[in-house]
Amino acid sequence: MQQLINIQRQFRYTVYGLMVTTILSIGAGIYTYITSLQMVEKSRQKIYVLDNGQSLLLALRADISENRNAEAKHHVKRFHELFFTLEPDKAYIESNIREALYLADQSAMKQYRTFKENNLYNRVIASDISMTIKSDSVMIDFSAYPYRFRYYGKQKLVRKSNTTIRQLITTGQLRNISRTDNNTHGFLIEGWIIEDNSDLQTRRRANF
Repeated sequence: MQQLINIQRQFRYTVYGLMVTTILSIGAGIYTYITSLQMVEKSRQKIYVLDNGQSLLLALRADISENRNAEAKHHVKRFHELFFTLEPDKAYIESNIREALYLADQSAMKQYRTFKENNLYNRVIASDISMTIKSDSVMIDFSAYPYRFRYYGKQKLVRKSNTTIRQLITTGQLRNISRTDNNTHGFLIEGWIIEDNSDLQTRRRANF
């Protein structure tokens, strides 16, 4: 009888031991799973080191900064190309000026009105003048905000009898704004003025 009791006791101990082991195993599995999820989440938030000791975050910031600088220069060039590229076509002129004015503040509108009052656009149409521009360089000071810039370019005016090359130097500053369909770079030119627009040379066309 005593032997049967001992066997039952041992059996219960064995069952209890298995239950405890099972519970501990399940707990360990759950803990491992949760810990693994946390480690994966943390790893996504970590900064990984690349070559030359530069972090991925710093590398991305450098790329964004370099791209932003290039965007600023392209914004200035694009504005001048639109504003100073004219053909003897009223619709073409109005389309270019409209696009240009999205890229600048009232200082560009003021210059447009001055040109209009001086009959520049009417003379371009009436005399079949073609005006194009070649950008030489854009200097932008990114050390202070808003960013000051100086634009250097050359205008080419083709008339029936001659061709004139003009120097074009302008200055202004760039302010960050939201990107839109009409202003994809997210810059606005402010305080824009023409510093120099003097003739460099004029040569007679061969057929005159």
